[in-house]
This record gives sequence, C-alpha cells and structure tokens, in this order.
Amino acid sequence: MSARELTRRRLLHGAGALLGAFGLDAARLSRALAQTPQRPKTLVALFLRGGVDGLSLVPPVGDPAYAALRPTLRLLAPGAGGDDAALALDSSFGLHPALDALLPLYRAGRLAVVHAVGQANPSRSHFDAQDFLESGTPGRRAESGWLNRALAGLPASPGALRAVAVQNGLPVSLQGEAEAVAFPSLKAFKVGGGAPAAAQSFEALYAGAVDDALKGAAEDAFSTLGRLQGQGLAEAPPKNGARYPPGPLGKRLADLARLLHADLGVQLAATEAGGFDTHLGQGAGKGQLALRLKELGQALQAFATDLGDRLDDVLLVTMTEFGRTARENGTRGTDHGTASALFVLGGKTRGGRVLSDWPGLASAQLFEGRDVKPTTDVRAVLAASLEGHLGVSAGDTVFPGFNGKAAALF
Repeated sequence: MSARELTRRRLLHGAGALLGAFGLDAARLSRALAQTPQRPKTLVALFLRGGVDGLSLVPPVGDPAYAALRPTLRLLAPGAGGDDAALALDSSFGLHPALDALLPLYRAGRLAVVHAVGQANPSRSHFDAQDFLESGTPGRRAESGWLNRALAGLPASPGALRAVAVQNGLPVSLQGEAEAVAFPSLKAFKVGGGAPAAAQSFEALYAGAVDDALKGAAEDAFSTLGRLQGQGLAEAPPKNGARYPPGPLGKRLADLARLLHADLGVQLAATEAGGFDTHLGQGAGKGQLALRLKELGQALQAFATDLGDRLDDVLLVTMTEFGRTARENGTRGTDHGTASALFVLGGKTRGGRVLSDWPGLASAQLFEGRDVKPTTDVRAVLAASLEGHLGVSAGDTVFPGFNGKAAALF
C-alpha cells in the first residue's frame, strides 16, 4: 500500500470519528437547515446505568413481604406521612417521593410504568448486562445495537440527524452499519475560538489532507458546523416555561429537545444517566438514591413540558441493566439483582397504569432466592415502542431470537 493511500485511509477514518464525535454529515445537515421537513416520530432510549433499584423506584407497597426485606430502605404506604411515604399509583404500587415531578404526568395518562422487567439470560455484571441490553441479544454480544438495526427498517427521514446520541461516545445500541452520530452536548459543535481539543485536532488533520476531495468535504463540514452554531441552537432557551435541573441529565435532555424543535429529522435518540449503583447508604425517602431520582423526575418533567404538543410524536423509554437485591445488605444498600422497573413517557402511551405480572416477594417467589423475578422481557417493551410508536417491525431482525409478545403499551 502506498504512503498516499495509507494517509488517505487514516484521514477517512478520522472523518468517520469526527462524524461520530460531533454529529456531522455536512451535506445532509446543510439541506436540513435549508428546509423544514415533515416532523417525524422519535423514540428516545434513556439508559439509567448502574442498576436501578425497582423496589425503591416503584415500591410494591401492597406486597406483604416487602417491609420485612427492607428494614431501613422500605418506602411506606401512601398517606403514612413523613419523608418515607410513597406517592400513590394504585392499590399495589407507589412512586418514590423524590419522583413527585412525574406524578402529574402519570395521572394525566402520559406516563406508564412496567415492573418486574428484566433480561432473558440475566447477568449481574454491569459490563455484560449493559452490553447485552444495548445489543438486544441477552446472553451474547452482537456486532450491532438494537437501535441501529431498527433504524435500517425505518423509512428515511428528510432531515440530517436520523439517529443521534447526546452523551460521551456512541452507545452500543446505536453502533452498526446504519449512520448514527454522538456528541456530549450541542456546545461541542462550536469551532474557532474556544473549540474543543478534538475539533481543533481534526481541523489540523484535514488541513494537511493529501486528497483534495477529502479536504473539500472537511471544509464543508466545518462550515456547516459553524453555521449551526451561528444559529444559536445551543443557547436556545427551553420552551413552554420548562426548567431543567442543573445536572448532566437535565442538560442532555434540554439539548435533545432543542434538536427536536429544530426539525432536524431525528427518529431515534439515546442518552444516559449514571449513579444508580447503590451498594451502601442508599437511603429510603431521602439519601443517595433519592438525589438521583429527584434529578431524573425533574429532567423528565421538564422534557415533557419543553416539548409541549410535540410529546405526542416523541416516546421516551427508560431502561437499566438490572435491578437490585430484594433484601437490603449490611451497609444499608442493595447489591446487583435481576428485575427492575422502567418508565414509558409520551407518544400515544396508555399511561396512568403499572403494567406488571407481579411475581411476589416471598422467599419462594424470589429469583434464585434473592432477586425480583423478571416476568416481562425488556425486549417486549422495546419491541412495543418500535412497533406501536414508529410503526417499524421489531421481529427477528431487531431482536434476534425474540419470539415474545410486545407489551401492551398502546
């Protein structure tokens, strides 16, 4: 291989890395900025990393075995008073009091809960469980993610950004043959003075390109990058009086709402939040977990408010790699478990319901004698989201080997 060809290949690889880091496709983005495409429907996958404790997120206050398993971490029945009282959802389940921002959405039928949801062939390893969940292939790794495979089945959007992740790096769920991009924030699009180091290095890389066509494409890409920043998208205030919490999740969902308002053709989106690995000092109504849930609830409520009537076209699904042990541990926390709970927000979801084939918490009902038993495959929820909201088949192509029935979300 000649030195020229080797250099060109490295530059092309660099160009792909830039597209992945900053979400650039210059030609398509330029076209999108010059038109207002028809508003597509969008599915947002929010990964809550660390393993969320479903028994605190949505406590089964109606289960007689619940209280004894958690002498210091249990949530009390609604109406009990005090910081540890859950919010009422139905006769069997409550909502963690730190998630009070979500209660109006639940009561308005915009938010549904799915409980005792987990993966087939479960793993209690963060790395493995996250990889299996994002691959959509429990128990084994795949060369692509379920969102990327779903994108291939969607009709092309006239916009520039069909699939986007607002986080550090492209998640496994969006990796694959279909084009998807990722960036940590809209401010990462900024070039020139105060440019991120990665942008500066790529500018230098392209400036020395030996291929005139590649150099021209790079110049067009950075021109488009500056044009988007010049429109002030990153600084656009939230709509409808929405107020996001100051943490990372609030910033990411605010940026995602800006992209949706800009009509850039987003069909699939991913983002994430961490801090849910609560081995010690978890707390009940107050404490470490409550702080994370407060940010989650406020961020989701602000996102819904920001979108306004656009929420009919946007469906957001939370997910986590596994739940926590049913019993609290000796350090007033919980260890890696199996089933958890998730939220489905927006679209045409029939909300105001807790969907669950509840397995029970008596000793004989626990999975392997320690965890909430998964009775709903997480793929059933994801498949329902794809089919019911986006109208894309979620058969064997998206979830290889899954023959289950989609969850009744709609």
